[in-house]
Formats: sequence, C-alpha cells, structure tokens
Amino acid sequence: MPANLSLEALKSAVASGDIDTVIVCICDMQGRLQGKRFHAQHFLESAVEETHCCNYLLATDMEMVTVPGYEASSWSRGYGDYIMKPDLATLRLIPWADGTALVMADLYDHHTHELVPHAPRTILKKQVERARAMGFEPMMATELEFFLFEESFAELFDNGYPTPTPMARYNVDYSIMGSTRDEPIMRAIRNGLYGAGIPIECSKGEADAGQEEVNAKYSDAIDTADMHSLIKLGTKQIAQDYGASVTFMAKYDDKRAGSSSHIHQSLWQGGANIFYDADAAYGMSDTMRHYLAGQLAYTRDIAVFLAPYINSYKRFCVGMFAPTKAVWSLDNRTAGYRICGESTKSVRVECRIGGADLNPYLACAALLAAGLEGIERKLEPGAPISGDLYLNDTAPQVPRSLLEAAEALNGSEFLRKAFGDDVVSHYHRAARWEIEEAMRVVTDWERTRGFERA
Repeated sequence: MPANLSLEALKSAVASGDIDTVIVCICDMQGRLQGKRFHAQHFLESAVEETHCCNYLLATDMEMVTVPGYEASSWSRGYGDYIMKPDLATLRLIPWADGTALVMADLYDHHTHELVPHAPRTILKKQVERARAMGFEPMMATELEFFLFEESFAELFDNGYPTPTPMARYNVDYSIMGSTRDEPIMRAIRNGLYGAGIPIECSKGEADAGQEEVNAKYSDAIDTADMHSLIKLGTKQIAQDYGASVTFMAKYDDKRAGSSSHIHQSLWQGGANIFYDADAAYGMSDTMRHYLAGQLAYTRDIAVFLAPYINSYKRFCVGMFAPTKAVWSLDNRTAGYRICGESTKSVRVECRIGGADLNPYLACAALLAAGLEGIERKLEPGAPISGDLYLNDTAPQVPRSLLEAAEALNGSEFLRKAFGDDVVSHYHRAARWEIEEAMRVVTDWERTRGFERA
C-alpha cells in the first residue's frame, strides 16, 4: 500500500479492512495537530467533504485555557465552529498506528466560508501565493532536534516532571557507538516516518546527552510544514510506544544544549534553484542576496514566530551553537543566517534562529514574507561576517526575551502589511499571554532561591 494515499486507494483499503480509522487534523497556534479520529467508512461518506471543530482551537494556550483578549474567538462571541476541510493531497498512511490514515485540513469560517486568516496553514498558504505571483516556488526543509529520555510521558507527568534520564549518558554528537542505545527507537522513528511518505534522510546524535536530530528532504514550503508537524507527532507517539519520552522544548535544562529547528530556504523557477548564479560571488544570485537581506532587516519583527515562548529565549546562550546575532556568514554556525552549499547549485539560506518549539507554518511564513519583502525592496545584505560572532558586540542582536520580540511584532508595519492587522494582533495577544502566565506562576527556581534566604 502506498504511503501517500489517493482517495481511491483509501476506499479500496477501507473495503478490504486494511484501514479502519482516518485522522482529520489541523495545526493549532502551538504547532500541535488537533482534530478527530473517524471511523473510515464515515469519513468516506461524510467527513471527506468537511467536518467541524470549536474555534477555540486557535485561541487557547498550551494548557488549552480559553485565553481572554482575542477578537476572533471569545466567550462574548460564543466560541462557535470552524469548518475543517480535508486537503486530500495530504492523505497518507500512518504506519505506527494500526489501520490508520491521516489527512491535514484547512480551516474555514463557519459563516463566511472563507479561510480563517490567523490559522497557521492559511498564513503560510498566503505567503506561498504571494511568492508564486512573483514567479517563485519556495522550497524549504526543517531540521528537528529533540531529547530522548528513558522515562515515559505519563511517569514524568505524574511525578511533576523531575529531571529526566537521557537515553544516551554523554554527548553523542555524530557518535555511532554513543547513539546505539537510542537506535531501536530512532530506527522505528525513521522507518515509521518514511512509511508515512516523509522522505527521511537520516538521524544522528546531537550535541548533548540524549539529544537527537532527524532530517527530511526539502520540499515545497507547505509540504515541508506538514511534514514537520507529522515528524513531531510521529516521534512522540513512537517514543511513547517504547515506554520512553521526547521533548522538543527549546531548552529543557539550563545545563544542557538547546534544541533547534534550522530552516533551509531557496526559491525556484522552472525546476531550478534561482538562488544560484555561477558568475556571482559565493554563487549567490541577486535574488538570493535580496531575499537574505530581507530576513536580516526584519529578524526582530519575525522573532516571535521563530521563538514563541519564554523558554525559547533561554536557548540563545554563548557557546552552545545557538546564534545570538542576526547576521549572515558563510558556513559559520555562530551566525543567525548561514549560507550552505556556497558556489553550488544547492546554495541556500539556513536560518539558525528558530528552536524546536516553533510552529513550522508560522516560522516558514514569516521567513518567506521577510525574504519576499527584501526582493521587492531590492535590499542588500552587506558583506558576510566571519569569526566568533558570540564575541562581536557590534552585530545586531537576536531579541533577548519574548517581551522584546512581542513588541517588535506589534510595531511591525511590514508584518501588518504581509499578514494583516488582525493576524498580527492575534499572535501578539498569544505572546503577551505567555508573558502574563510566566509572571503569575511561582517556579521551582524561585522557591529554591528564596524560600529560606529571602
């Protein structure tokens, strides 16, 4: 049975009893897949056209709290419905769940039947449409880092999240022997995701004890964001099946490295990468230079989509491979933007700012919007910066906090033009709520520091 299912193939699999469940899901603001599991026959008879969900799914926080202050969804508006319309091009088998297929859905307003403007997939779709109107096809890939632990999700939850035990006991970056203990789970993750139609290229040990990275082949921007969401879901579910757990937190422990999600980007025309110019310095075409310059110019504006939580900014520390400066460089891992494939047909921009906790639709949309703005304005990136950028005090700084990033988002004329006022206000409210909650909650660190000595 093919991993990517046509509707006819699904009908055949349902008739033969090979598939009995179809998951219909959307991506929420936090990058999680939310939706329903359908009896496969009912999906074919009804939900294949549309189903419905409460519109609070785009107005809650990580705890599913009904957050006050949103214009689009609130108690005063009654928390009505959205239409979930399956995108049948995304229909696929889910090998790690017996007899199960999955399809992504787009969200439509129940009354106007228009796409919900602040839905993450809608935001990315609109920027892709903008790029296509300019003659470009955005191609992207995301790398995903995470930590793999011996304890189960339930065990950690029930015990108040004590410090978990990494599956690997020491830094296993590129180590074949060191990552051997992880391999039964990592092999299942690679094979399961590949069987779901996600072209997994490899996995590897990363830069701290228990840290792993999994990479999928580049694709068009929307497919890449869909795959990213499924990689996170599949990784968590497969680890759970083994009685283990993973975290995609940007920084789960102040003594450990953070987990990133680097985003590789290029623009194509006629099946070729137009970022490449054999006669230009570093093989970078004018289009690529303008695109890169746009991202450099608007890093502060889009930072909240690359680092969406209080915890996200704890990853930006010296000496642990997370960039702290919004500059570009050639094959330099201390820069916010690294040029990969220099002077080759695969030349591309790698944004290294985003953490593994980002929402892939929002992050890819924000980067694309900034790059297209740079092209339209013919911005120039200047010369590449070299050396240890952690020590460069004159280079532009990545925002140091969610508050700083949230206010940059709120004041961004560029993003209000690209995304719309309502969308910017919606995600500014989301960021402010995270800040308000962090200010309200007493942490273990505060109690340890001040219980006796304050």
